[in-house]
Amino acid sequence: MILVLLGTQNNSFYRLLEEIEKNIEAGNINEKVVVQAGFTKYKSDKMQIFDMVSQDELNKLIEEADIIITHGGVGSIMSAVRMGKRVIAVPRLKKYNEHVNDHQLEIIDTFRKQGIIIGINDVSELSQALIDVRNLMGTNLKSSQENKIVKIIDDFIQNDIHKKKNKE
Repeated sequence: MILVLLGTQNNSFYRLLEEIEKNIEAGNINEKVVVQAGFTKYKSDKMQIFDMVSQDELNKLIEEADIIITHGGVGSIMSAVRMGKRVIAVPRLKKYNEHVNDHQLEIIDTFRKQGIIIGINDVSELSQALIDVRNLMGTNLKSSQENKIVKIIDDFIQNDIHKKKNKE
């Protein structure tokens, strides 16, 4: 099963679900696809889609999944990686009004550089990512890796806050 996590962001990530559906139609995805869509309203007879579930239910779905396709949210990526899942992360982008800025590009790049996930910059790269992720071994984060990633992300957030203060 492939589990798609769009988080709880109140902006739509319609583009990703469109691309997943194209990949199902093209035969690049043969597994069952379950989507936690959050605020993304998308209808499909090719995917099982729900808005939100409890954290316990979400954890069960992550455990059952072979592959996780997620937005570039730290929580979604970390939850999947902690359970040893193979992850494709796709950033929400500002230019499509999917987020307030493009910080998810940097978050995904941080995880990709660690060799922990398959990170892509745009949904158009999904078909290749589906091939690449099947060759990626799921890996549980070691606490030292997790601490390093958390520090990198925290530094990024602090730098972003500092930049905003300097502009004011």
